[in-house]
Amino acid sequence: MATVSRSFTAPQTVRETTRRGVLQAAADLGYQPNRAARGLITGRTGNVGVIVPDLGNPYFHAVLQGVQTRAREADYAVFVADGRESAAEEDALIGALSKQVDGIVLCSSRLPPARLAALEPTPTVVLLNRRVPGLPTVNVDSAGGMRQAVDHLAALGHVRIVFVSGPRHSWSNQQRLRGLRAAARAHGCEVLTIGPVAPQFDSGVEAAERVLSTGATAVLAYNDLVAVGILSRLAELKITVPGGLSVIGFDDIPLAAMVTPPLTTVAAPTVLAGQTAVQALLDRLEHRRQPLTGEVRTLPATLVVRGSTAPPAPAAARTPRSLQRA
Repeated sequence: MATVSRSFTAPQTVRETTRRGVLQAAADLGYQPNRAARGLITGRTGNVGVIVPDLGNPYFHAVLQGVQTRAREADYAVFVADGRESAAEEDALIGALSKQVDGIVLCSSRLPPARLAALEPTPTVVLLNRRVPGLPTVNVDSAGGMRQAVDHLAALGHVRIVFVSGPRHSWSNQQRLRGLRAAARAHGCEVLTIGPVAPQFDSGVEAAERVLSTGATAVLAYNDLVAVGILSRLAELKITVPGGLSVIGFDDIPLAAMVTPPLTTVAAPTVLAGQTAVQALLDRLEHRRQPLTGEVRTLPATLVVRGSTAPPAPAAARTPRSLQRA
């Protein structure tokens, strides 16, 4: 029985041929290990937690698909919690989950760096789209993605660009601004910033007329939800896209390809990000005696060109018809 137990709880201590035989016999009998009993032996819960800032954002749905896939492969259950874009709520959730999970993936954490650096070593924490020295991190290259977006607009002939900025304390927003400004300098483009705004559809609706008032020929939105909100309000104002204004989003959520015109956007590998974050967590749990502190894994972002960008049009096309002379 000891060999059978070790085959499930400590496979590295059992010969591979023996382990395969045990697992095959278990499969033939329909045997499933008792998670609670196994926890008494290993000291682990068999659970991982995931905290996202907004469950209403489709970006995090895709991240959670990746988390669930990799966790299931490793025989872990997943607990999901919504931080509601609040540092205080997120902090409370970490405390609530700490006794129920072996590790937590913090997605786009809103907590201050000092608080993240001071987190207890148990449960193990992995950051997704946030970087704090000493904590393992999985990042999407937001700065690189934004550089691709500006390169695209500059190649089309745009020289005056607006960025509708995301949450003030968002690390991803800071990285996007960094990439945007570097690329704009390289191309001699002027960049104006509106915001910060909440990363939601309504924020884009509210920002659209401010964007038009700048005289810019293109707008980059913090994320696709904001970009789609801008598209919606522009349609109400009878401003054609991309004829009157080019629009670019970020994330490539499914909605981006469904709107009219289809949205040019920077695609983030969201499912892969979730899988990679769980793998980083598993690596930490496996090497608890030799923590892999501060490891950073960066995933590429890729511009997807669709129908919402084109060369700049004359100024008249960018003015709402209600403001044009009859």
